Amino acid sequence: MHARSALFDLFGDHLRARGGQAPVAALVNLLAPLGINAPAVRTAVSRMVKQGWLTAASLDGQRGYALTRRGVQRLDETAARIYRTRDPRWEGNLDLVMFPPPADRRQRGQLADALRFHGYGPLTAGTWISPWRAGDLDQVFAEAGVPFDRFTSRHHGDTIALTRRAWDLDALAKRYRDFVATMEPMVNLVGTSTGDQLAYTVRCELVHAFRVFLFSDPQLPAQLCPPEWAGSTAAAFFDAQAARLRPAADRFVDRCLHLR
Repeated sequence: MHARSALFDLFGDHLRARGGQAPVAALVNLLAPLGINAPAVRTAVSRMVKQGWLTAASLDGQRGYALTRRGVQRLDETAARIYRTRDPRWEGNLDLVMFPPPADRRQRGQLADALRFHGYGPLTAGTWISPWRAGDLDQVFAEAGVPFDRFTSRHHGDTIALTRRAWDLDALAKRYRDFVATMEPMVNLVGTSTGDQLAYTVRCELVHAFRVFLFSDPQLPAQLCPPEWAGSTAAAFFDAQAARLRPAADRFVDRCLHLR
C-alpha cells in the first residue's frame, strides 16, 4: 500500500468524521502499522498539498494538515460509492460523454483513469457511458484541458449487451471472488481479544482493497447485473466485516490522535 493511497483511505474512513484534520505526528503513528515510515508519510502529505487535497493547519500548537474543500468533496463522493449510500433506483437512462481523445498518451491515460473512477466505461476512445451521472466531470475535463459534450440518453436496444461492451464483467467478477478469498482469512485473524491495532490494520487493508474496485466497477443497477453477481456477494462481505472491525479501529485512531 502506497503512502498517498493510505492517507486518502485514512482521511476518508476515519478523519473526515473527526473534523478532517490531524497532526503530522498522528498521521505518522496511524500509518506505521501499515508498514509506511515517517519520511514516506511526509512526502505523500507534501504531494497531496501540492495537488490541492490538503492544506497546512495548526492544531492545538501542533503542525498538522486539514482537508481542503476539494478534498472533502472527493472523499464524500468516494465514501458514497464504497458504502453505496446513493439511491439505487435507476430510471433507465445512461449518461453519455463524448470528447476528442488527447493525442498525448499519458494525458489520455489519466483522463481514462479519472472517468473510470467516476463509474464510466468506454464504447470508443472518445465515447463513454455510465448508468449514473457523476457530479464533477466539468472539473475532470477542465483539468485535462479537453472539451466534451454530455447527454442524458435512453438506449433503445439491448442495454445489457451495451454495458458488456463498456465493462468486462467476467474479469471483474473474478477479481471480486479473489478479493473475498484473500481478505476472509485476514479478517478472521481479528477477534475480541486480538487488540485494537490489529483490527485497525486489517480494516485499513480491507477498505483499501475494496476501494480499488472504484476504478473498474461502475456499480451497475440490479437490472444490468448478471445473475448472482459476485460484486454483490463481495459488497455484503465488505459491509459486514467493515462494521465488525469499526469499533476497535476507531479506538485505535482516537488514541493516536490524542497522543502528545
